[in-house]
Amino acid sequence: MTQSRRMLVLRAVVEDYIRSQEPVGSTSLTRNHHLGVSSATVRNDMAALEDEGYLVQPHTSAGRVPTEKGYRYFVDRLATVVPLSPAQRRAIGNFLGGSVSLEDTLQRAARLLARITGQVAVVASPALSKSTLRHVEIVPVSMNKLLAVIITDTGRVAQHTLEVRPLPSTELLATFSETVNARCAGQSLTLAAKTIVTLGKTVEHGELSALAQALSRALTSMAEDEQATDMYMAGTSKLAHQHSGTEMAPLLDALEEQVVIMRLMNSLSEEVTENGVGVAIGSETHTPELMHASVVTSGYGHINATVSEGSASAQAGKPVAFVGSIGPTHMDYVTTMAAVRAVARYLTGIIGEDATDADS
Repeated sequence: MTQSRRMLVLRAVVEDYIRSQEPVGSTSLTRNHHLGVSSATVRNDMAALEDEGYLVQPHTSAGRVPTEKGYRYFVDRLATVVPLSPAQRRAIGNFLGGSVSLEDTLQRAARLLARITGQVAVVASPALSKSTLRHVEIVPVSMNKLLAVIITDTGRVAQHTLEVRPLPSTELLATFSETVNARCAGQSLTLAAKTIVTLGKTVEHGELSALAQALSRALTSMAEDEQATDMYMAGTSKLAHQHSGTEMAPLLDALEEQVVIMRLMNSLSEEVTENGVGVAIGSETHTPELMHASVVTSGYGHINATVSEGSASAQAGKPVAFVGSIGPTHMDYVTTMAAVRAVARYLTGIIGEDATDADS
């Protein structure tokens, strides 16, 4: 009995169980897979795999099902994530291409991923703390109030009302805005806030010190806002209808704790494999409610803090947010991993990278 053949048997068991969700026996394996050995030999291999912790037999007369260790071996041995077909990629582009805003795009991405996988899809918006400044527009809205429209590199748009007395002239506002955009574009929001305070202390912009302070505070509050990351979710009701209540109840409870899901997926998206996705199975999630669930996630976008300070520089290159799928441990890993990666790459294209390589 060779180790390689035994692992082929394991892979066959995982594939058949994912498809049928019924215990797999040696007879069905020899019938459905070209293993080149007898049913008795396969039965011996399955017994050995059970002894090694890859399979378990729920009942004496039943076939066997994969354990968490068995699923992990299967996922780790997926040499490459099979790309989606050209038709599937076009469908993603067509569905997401009709979006009218970043928020709409992320909501659509969650619905699309849930539709492809039949599981819960989770998409996070880019965290402002990981964003850099793209553009600032400042316009008067009343006798002593200005509106600052702040746009980040990830497409987030925020509006802040700034109370400034006396109100600067239109010419001074225009000059100040031009200087801010020239000096701060590409900086982290925290660093841009400090740069703007410094600008307000110069001879050229000394009259605008109050405005500089107000704009700096607005940028700092954006960078520090823990609630600045929104999470879009889809597919919960469909998953609940597809699986038994006792199996899915803990998972559905976990989904209510969005902070827990956010922390788990953020961490997993920053530790992806060479396939571009991260997978946590059962106990690997370190979340009791997800003991019978698996999480597949990938980061999208990249922190671009070329003009930044220490902590932001250390984050450079990491994803700005994540997209992921949550389902039972017997999920279709091949399809789920491919779909998560494809949607993540498309979202990377949407927020500024090259979208033409969405699934290469």
